[in-house]
Amino acid sequence: MSELRWNPVLEEWVITATHRMERPVVLSDPKACPLCPGVLEIPGDFEIVSFENRFPSLQRNPPKPDLEDDELYKIREAKGICEVVIYSPKHDGSLAEQSLQQTYNLVRVWKDRYEELGSHDFIDYVFIFENKGEAIGVTMSHPHGQIYAFPFIPPKIQKELDSSKKYKDEKGKCLFCEILRKEKEDGRRIIIENDSFTAFIPFYARFPYEVHIFPNKHLLSLSDFDDKTQMDFARILKIVLMKYDNLYGFSFQYMMIMHQKPTDGKDYDHYHFHVEFYPPHRSATKLKYLAGCESGAGSFINDSAAEDKAKELREKPPFDI
Repeated sequence: MSELRWNPVLEEWVITATHRMERPVVLSDPKACPLCPGVLEIPGDFEIVSFENRFPSLQRNPPKPDLEDDELYKIREAKGICEVVIYSPKHDGSLAEQSLQQTYNLVRVWKDRYEELGSHDFIDYVFIFENKGEAIGVTMSHPHGQIYAFPFIPPKIQKELDSSKKYKDEKGKCLFCEILRKEKEDGRRIIIENDSFTAFIPFYARFPYEVHIFPNKHLLSLSDFDDKTQMDFARILKIVLMKYDNLYGFSFQYMMIMHQKPTDGKDYDHYHFHVEFYPPHRSATKLKYLAGCESGAGSFINDSAAEDKAKELREKPPFDI
């Protein structure tokens, strides 16, 4: 079964994809890893490769829904594209351990995939992300990320679009530019910055080590990145990831989420590209779980101060690369 089901209470689509229960779990054995070179027709000489997920939540040619919809319970075909982006032919390691050049090359791949996938008329949003670590629920330890090309705008992105549009209409300014200005003026939550980007833990962070990366200029998507911006993005991304690993001396787990303008052809000048990290760690030995208040009420409880956690990360190397 693969279909979209409408939640009339929250007014959002839920992806139902029962075939994903059969996807393999390979966390330690490279011989069984389908993301290693030479497996699943993946070439043995690649640096970075992107291909369509074999257990996709969304499909180019989805099956017809099993059920009939009605006025209350609406159903749509789960039409879209899901890709896997393999960062390296090496089974072990992580994005933090890639060279700066390799990270820059990955940024170029992300830009290419955003533009190519977004060019399809049935794609409204290109969602680039990485899940890293068993605590996140990762089923493949080989360094990789994913891209979901949605036939709709995901609810969290839509909420950001609505709030930033409201702010622009009322104040005549970009909400995200104002947040960045405020963070720079305060300074206590800044982690690292370069010519093109600033990394910080926001005032309103929900996770203890929730780093956001904002471009210093008002850029809407990866399509707005020139070559220098791409290299600066690769550099600050690598520094943040290395700081994460140096925080407690182990490979840090996280969700890395890229937010950028939709690809449905509408005007989104009020929006602003940014990256958000959601690490589950709240200390070296404790994880933050999304329990009743977070999952049930949608209200997050952060048991740390953003200023303190930013200071911890800021004081960890590297300070430049």
